[in-house]
Amino acid sequence: MPDHRRHRGPHPEDTILFRQTDHLRKLSLAAGDLAWLLGRHYAPESALTLVGNRYQLHQRQRRALSLVVAAPAVARARQQRRVTPSTLAGKQLQVDALNQIITIEVALAGGVILCGHDGAWRDLASVHRTYRMVLETPRALEAIGRFLAPLQVQHVRFLIDAAVSNSGRLASQLRALAAANRWPWQATLVPSADPVLRGTTDIVATSDRAILDQAACWFDLAAMVVQHTAATAWCVDLDVPPAIVG
Repeated sequence: MPDHRRHRGPHPEDTILFRQTDHLRKLSLAAGDLAWLLGRHYAPESALTLVGNRYQLHQRQRRALSLVVAAPAVARARQQRRVTPSTLAGKQLQVDALNQIITIEVALAGGVILCGHDGAWRDLASVHRTYRMVLETPRALEAIGRFLAPLQVQHVRFLIDAAVSNSGRLASQLRALAAANRWPWQATLVPSADPVLRGTTDIVATSDRAILDQAACWFDLAAMVVQHTAATAWCVDLDVPPAIVG
């Protein structure tokens, strides 16, 4: 069935699952328990099932935990490689384009954004080889440019998976916006952005966990843009310490 959505906003059940006090309390407790189990090398899927069943979590809540919870040592290692905006001056920035743009689109459309144990901001949107530009897309791209412009980044390269539908249109929009504003951007279609981002020594902008675990350093572009553009965005902070059992 064709995707006719004009926004990348909240799921109908998100107001209950991620706003109601009792659900947020359960989710925070579950996040702490899951981190504790992962820190003791439980298999991620088994640990998530155990915690999800214990707290009777909805499938979207379980997905949220799977995205943002990490073993304490893993979360700390990622945090230590995170850089601040001032670090970008004179540097090359490699952007996981769909990963970062979609998070900004979700925030601008009023969808839920998750802050995890590693500090990265993530969304619950699912993109399976299909990307559809929405009404928030132009504003999201413009917001990225307005945020980066004063930071004097030497060069920004947006990496987009070529096999994803509408990737060419997104690349064209990025190029046109960069040309109009004289921003030092390049939009590149690649077979897969992940191996490129995992292998570069440049600063990377992504919230992808596999990339964060291998990146020399990373910058949470989506979080910074959302904070500067949509200060009232719906952000659920699940950066809670693991449960103490003793």
